[in-house]
Amino acid sequence: MSQAPPPLVDNDDDLFDKDNENEDLFSSALDDMNIVKSGVINPLPDLPTLQLSVEKSVASSPIDESTHEDVSVHSPTPTQKYQPPLLIKDMNIVKSGVINPLPDLPTLQLSVEKSVASSPVDESTHEDVSVHSPTPTQKYQPPLLIKDPNSTGVDQYIDIRVTDATRLGDGMAAYIVFRVETKTNIPLFRKTFFSVQRRFSDFLGLHEKLVEKYLRLGRIIPPAPEKSVIGMTKIKMSGPNDVSPPTEFLERRRASLERYLQRTAAHPVLNVDPDFREFLSSETELPKASNTSTLSGAGMLRFFNKIGETVNKITYRMEGYDSWFEEKSQEIENLENGLRKLHSNMECLVLARKELAVYTGALAKTIAMLSNCEEHTLLSRCLAHLTELEEKTETLHHEQANSDFSTVCEMMKDYIALIGAIKCVFHERVKVYQNCQHSQLMLNKKKEYKAKMEFANRTDKVSIAAQEIVEWEAKVERCEEEFNNISKMIKKEMERFEAVRVEEFKAVFIRYMEDQLKHQIQLVKYWEAFLPEAKAIA
Repeated sequence: MSQAPPPLVDNDDDLFDKDNENEDLFSSALDDMNIVKSGVINPLPDLPTLQLSVEKSVASSPIDESTHEDVSVHSPTPTQKYQPPLLIKDMNIVKSGVINPLPDLPTLQLSVEKSVASSPVDESTHEDVSVHSPTPTQKYQPPLLIKDPNSTGVDQYIDIRVTDATRLGDGMAAYIVFRVETKTNIPLFRKTFFSVQRRFSDFLGLHEKLVEKYLRLGRIIPPAPEKSVIGMTKIKMSGPNDVSPPTEFLERRRASLERYLQRTAAHPVLNVDPDFREFLSSETELPKASNTSTLSGAGMLRFFNKIGETVNKITYRMEGYDSWFEEKSQEIENLENGLRKLHSNMECLVLARKELAVYTGALAKTIAMLSNCEEHTLLSRCLAHLTELEEKTETLHHEQANSDFSTVCEMMKDYIALIGAIKCVFHERVKVYQNCQHSQLMLNKKKEYKAKMEFANRTDKVSIAAQEIVEWEAKVERCEEEFNNISKMIKKEMERFEAVRVEEFKAVFIRYMEDQLKHQIQLVKYWEAFLPEAKAIA
């Protein structure tokens, strides 16, 4: 009977015996590297800290005192000695560049240490200053800090979380309610903490109210999550004893609703709107928003109105007015096309990672079967350890796929919808302009009519036409003022959108790189732990 294989060795000191101490599995790969890219990422409490270990060479490398960076990156010589690792702490800017390697100069090596100190926390906002890597179920979250200080000079903040999806009712009358928890120091709120329950139609009703009040003014209203008839039908058709109805659908909807509220709360005007404050703080059930139903008469009317507005957008062109809007519209179109391509490619990548995880699991099962029928003891033990390694790798691929989806795909989807909201604002300006043109046309007609009546010596008609001219002149003046106001507001909103977008993309892509690095380091550890077992086969 073959002896049971021992567990994998996790201690790095036992990976190699003294005779094989100087052997490096990846030495050939390191010798072939000709391009070195360097980047600095702030350490996290749960992530490894990057350290730079420098091997001493005959000629010392020049150091840039302003950034504490080694100016040249070179290949090691056989006579170099190991030096203690040098922890990089003070670098806050990520720089990358291609540097040609030279002989007899130090080589950068990557070592891993667990960070002991916790990440700094901004007490005024209760936010972690460092960027966190998401868990497999954690979704992307936008910033919650409201940068505008109040009269006391203290930054206002509002933190909103959507949790605890609960199913109520049976059959086709079933629906889901979510718990909305809010923490804030904004003086307009009665308390600093609220916890209420809201259903999906309440979120749509809130969005409709905000659009009705602020879209005409030129405000960019964050779009509410889209409806999913298929997902809700599955929940309605699931039995009452179902402990877990479609959990993936509910988790995605919960995360999308949370991001919607956070984007709305991050707006310095929308977060103090009475309807928004009532949505977050009112403990009573809100009036049912009947006009949000997909198959209702109001829903069908909105559908046909959107078709008409789409045709109007395509056929109508404004000429002779502020080229800034034409240029910005083209930029928005290009940005939307780029985001759609990136979103599509990221979804393909997530799907490929999930397929890779499935194939890795199948490989692990096959190796396990081979290990059971192998008569050679050492080879059987090696195959058993390889099975464990592949099972861990399968889990790692699943985590990476979930991380890619929650970190990048969700943000791309949000911004594609947000660009749709920007297009609605731009179209609203066109509608205001059309009203101005119509009012001016009617004013000209009234003036022509008055001139005709004066020529015909119809004094009774002249006085009526003069009164109508005064009314249309007032309408033209109001329309021009509204057009100027909405143009100024759109420029202001677009400036804010660009600033938030740059910061948000930067934070997300840094988080994405950190997560990729964490998974790659873990994968390397798995294979390094398996190496002694492979060498032990006689």
